[in-house]
Amino acid sequence: MYRVLIVDDEPMILKGLTVFLQQSGVGIASIRSASNGEGALAAIREELPDFVFTDIRMPVMDGLALCAQIAEMDQKIQTVVISGYDDFTYAQTCISYGVKEYLLKPISKRDLQDTLRKLIQRAEAAKPASAYLSVAKMDEWMAEIEQAIYYMNQEQVTQLLQTWEQEIATYHMQDEQRIEMLQEFHVLLMKKLKARDVNIELRPLLELKQGMTFHTVYNQFTGSIQDTLDSLYRRRKGKLKDPIEEVKMYIEQNLGSEVSLEEAADLLGLHPNYFSVMFKQMTGETFVQYRTKRRMEYAKRMLGEERYRITDISYAVGYADHSNFTKTFKKYEGISPSEYRQKMGI
Repeated sequence: MYRVLIVDDEPMILKGLTVFLQQSGVGIASIRSASNGEGALAAIREELPDFVFTDIRMPVMDGLALCAQIAEMDQKIQTVVISGYDDFTYAQTCISYGVKEYLLKPISKRDLQDTLRKLIQRAEAAKPASAYLSVAKMDEWMAEIEQAIYYMNQEQVTQLLQTWEQEIATYHMQDEQRIEMLQEFHVLLMKKLKARDVNIELRPLLELKQGMTFHTVYNQFTGSIQDTLDSLYRRRKGKLKDPIEEVKMYIEQNLGSEVSLEEAADLLGLHPNYFSVMFKQMTGETFVQYRTKRRMEYAKRMLGEERYRITDISYAVGYADHSNFTKTFKKYEGISPSEYRQKMGI
């Protein structure tokens, strides 16, 4: 289905072209009209047409100025100039503005039919394989950008944003549709990042205003992504690793010490409450549960070696109180450290 805009200050021409298009048998979604270039531009900003049929000489803004403005928009609009002047200079100027067809008045039905056929052939050839982004494609993009942001991969984020902008431009969508899609994408992305990291600073919805172009909104979108990255970078004190993995490594390196939740949170530059919730969300365990599990796993490995005394093992995994170690080990393993050794034949 195609959207058509007819621009002419002669009501008879507007009516004649409208009737012809309605009777052409071509799938026409809408036919709008304007009496000069200025009105046409307003209509184009409201909804992008696929084809524009315009006269040259009109009041307020003529057809050549309109063609120049359409060319600057860099949209997939095919323009047809309808003129009563067989002037080579006009035709030459029109070509420089990317005008696809130049018709002389009076126009025959056959000329219009041929022109319409050419416009449709070009439009179909220019269409991507799919007119709309698939859900699968959106999910793929979402996973890529979410991962790149969370791990603060600036280079990948920049590359993804550039690739998307170019790819989105190839889809046969109006600016409004692109903006709506981008806004939805932004909301989902922020929710996913929030689910990963409760302390992440996120921008609210994109600030949309009437008449904004997709390019402007896309700049807002990329700005939001960059703000999120900057926030993460500041909060993680410039550390580029996964914060959870970094804490796990720190626990592993300090099993003999009483690493507290506050100490681990400070390591990442996070508030302890936020860190506690984030750790549980990401690992399914509380910080203390994970730390205890790793201590008991290490204790089991040491218990397998006869050269270590149980008292030494207790200290090695951060328990100055031997009875407390025994109690924790039994709770974790179901048997005491001594029974564990006996079971292993030691």
